[in-house]
Amino acid sequence: MMDQLNAFWPIILMVVIFYFMLWRPQKKQQKRRQEMLNSLKAGAKIITAGGLFGTVVSLHDDYLIVRIAERVEIKIQRSAVGQVLGKQDKPAEPKKAQKAEKQPVEAKQEETNDAT
Repeated sequence: MMDQLNAFWPIILMVVIFYFMLWRPQKKQQKRRQEMLNSLKAGAKIITAGGLFGTVVSLHDDYLIVRIAERVEIKIQRSAVGQVLGKQDKPAEPKKAQKAEKQPVEAKQEETNDAT
């Protein structure tokens, strides 16, 4: 009886390893992906599985209308969405404003270099 029980330990161990290393992480990943697809809204920036960048214009049951350029809209399946980048809330800051913020930091570095 003990010999038969000892013969099944490697099989039981393999099943446990399979569960924790393959099946469970894959289910978590599928759940996150499904949540991402369910949370899509109009105006969200996305990247498709094919590598196209676009903005969601409208949502339907199993497909999306995505704007990839001005006056260019395509129809894709929901499952073709590879990644959600975020919402298109406000335009990016002008580069001049970003450069103005960096100048005081550079001036402080020059002052410390002169002092040494």
